Amino acid sequence: AERAPFARALDAALSADAALIVANDADAQADGGAAGRVVPLSRLLATVPRTIDAIHEAIGPDHLAKILFTSGSTKLPKAVPTTHRMLCSNQQMLRQTMPELTREPPVLVDWLPWNHTFGGSHNLGIALYNGGTLYIDDGRPVPGRFDETVRNLREIAPTIYFNVPKGWEELTAALERDAVLRDTFFSRVKLYFFGGAGLSQAAWDRLDRVTEAHCGERIRIMAGLGMTEASPSCLFTTGPLMRAGYIGLPAPGCDAKLVPCGGKHELRFKGPNVMRGYWHADVDPHDVFDDEGYYRSGDAGVFADPARPELGLLFDGRLTEDFKLSSGTFVSVGPLRAHAVSSGAPYVQDVVVTGINRDDIGLLVFPRVDACRALAGLPADASVTDVLRAPAVRAAFASWLAVLNRQASGGSTFVARIRLIDTPPSLDLGEVTDKGSLNQAAVQKHRAATIDALYDPARRDPDVIYA
Repeated sequence: AERAPFARALDAALSADAALIVANDADAQADGGAAGRVVPLSRLLATVPRTIDAIHEAIGPDHLAKILFTSGSTKLPKAVPTTHRMLCSNQQMLRQTMPELTREPPVLVDWLPWNHTFGGSHNLGIALYNGGTLYIDDGRPVPGRFDETVRNLREIAPTIYFNVPKGWEELTAALERDAVLRDTFFSRVKLYFFGGAGLSQAAWDRLDRVTEAHCGERIRIMAGLGMTEASPSCLFTTGPLMRAGYIGLPAPGCDAKLVPCGGKHELRFKGPNVMRGYWHADVDPHDVFDDEGYYRSGDAGVFADPARPELGLLFDGRLTEDFKLSSGTFVSVGPLRAHAVSSGAPYVQDVVVTGINRDDIGLLVFPRVDACRALAGLPADASVTDVLRAPAVRAAFASWLAVLNRQASGGSTFVARIRLIDTPPSLDLGEVTDKGSLNQAAVQKHRAATIDALYDPARRDPDVIYA
């Protein structure tokens, strides 16, 4: 196959002496300048194989199983060497955390990509480790693709269902209107699990309502905190709290600690599931691990109740996303973003918090266009710009901004201006990851002109709503 489309990934993952396998001799000759030793597939096919038992016996727990790239939610992706020990230990943590996995072989219906740790390590691993079944869902929670997920779930009933928050929001809406989907989906599902990002309280409550209306009781919603570097799980919501923002307690066998860092407390982890270092990354090891060997996650956490640490932790944002205003006031992006999205339901999809070295906080708002279109009363062929400029829509967002600021405690949480964005975040530009998480830095980089207009005192942008 041609190397060019994959050149960046190959250069990041391959060492100078690594073998690069290409489809045929012609590709090998054309790619002679590639990093690593080029080997045509025909040479491998001519190899006399050993017995599979001999191959298995030669593989140990610390042999490389695969290389996964981080998702790039807050910075450029890095290659993580993932060993058999990391994967197996994390699956045992999951098995001890979720009793449902031991009671019957799990049945999963899953769209999540295998190049990401949620789909490729967590969910695929659950099916393999527990003798389960994984149906690959060709849908995904994006416009025009979720109908396929609904079709699959009308036919196949999962025992546990995993998705990112956007997927749960789309599924909840489908469950509310589709009786056949409800009958199949609820027939044997025992547990819900979300990951990749935080589920808003509004979405959580809505899912509880549709579940209780059909089943007569709620189904437990679980989450936690995970990352590619920990293959992936570190915390699970095994404690008694059931609400948005709760990330729970350490997974069995994974040690966690909170370390003061820039006015917050960074979560750090150590265990058999945690990597030993990035693959060929130009980073200082001291920036990755502390003196005690704990991985520095860059995530912040706080105790749900400092007087009762056994209840577990709440997510307190990403350290790298936080910033200061021109006044020196520190802005904690994670909690502010989560509150804005939750309170903005059903019209707010996500927000990017602006204001680095500026006088006040602003928001770039990615709206739920379908909900806004219904509010505006405009036809399906009306442009997104016309929808967002409709008086009813602007009034709804102005009201949301007022509600948001009534709960503000000062300059660190007061939102002075918002700008409704009529183009969705770009996957190609890295503004959004394949799991649906916004990269705050990438959005601000690629929409710098929009942010400048948001703060330009000489230009009253008609698409800006001021507090």
